[in-house]
Amino acid sequence: MAQQQLKRIAVRARPGRSTQGWLLADGQAIPVALGRGGIRANKREGDGGTPRGLFHPVRLWWRADRLSRPKTGLPVRAIRPDDGWCEDPRDRRYNQPVHVPARSGADRLTRSDALYDLIIELDHNTRPRIAGRGSAVFVHIARPAFAPTAGCVALTRPALQRLLARIGPRTAIEIGIGHRPVTKR
Repeated sequence: MAQQQLKRIAVRARPGRSTQGWLLADGQAIPVALGRGGIRANKREGDGGTPRGLFHPVRLWWRADRLSRPKTGLPVRAIRPDDGWCEDPRDRRYNQPVHVPARSGADRLTRSDALYDLIIELDHNTRPRIAGRGSAVFVHIARPAFAPTAGCVALTRPALQRLLARIGPRTAIEIGIGHRPVTKR
């Protein structure tokens, strides 16, 4: 029997630790890393903040050269070597996927580490897209010890794979709204 898709998940900061938090889903609290700037209501490009608000997952980007295709209700796209993300607020393609030329130093989705082996693209700053309000806000694999991100939400790979199996484009992701920070018991 297939698991029912989650309608809502919440991300909350951990008390006294603004760069770490909990993803709350189906009564479970899953540890996450947050941006080095904590959760911010007024997200700006380069501030290291994880944006506060209500978002929806757009698609899953995955490294087909490293992992099997994950089970998910999201549209899925394999990451190609020339896939990147535009983080330049002056560019008309700001906060959108782009093709990166071979010798460019632009941000690529293919990384030597495993952080972007699974990426959930969020609809942050998409409609309307406003230059300078933040780009490339993803849910991805966490660094060791849940070190801070540049503004994304990061989980362990096993936790992210379990989450992927339960979400789809209609899943609401609430970051920093609704309730006070969560204390794990």
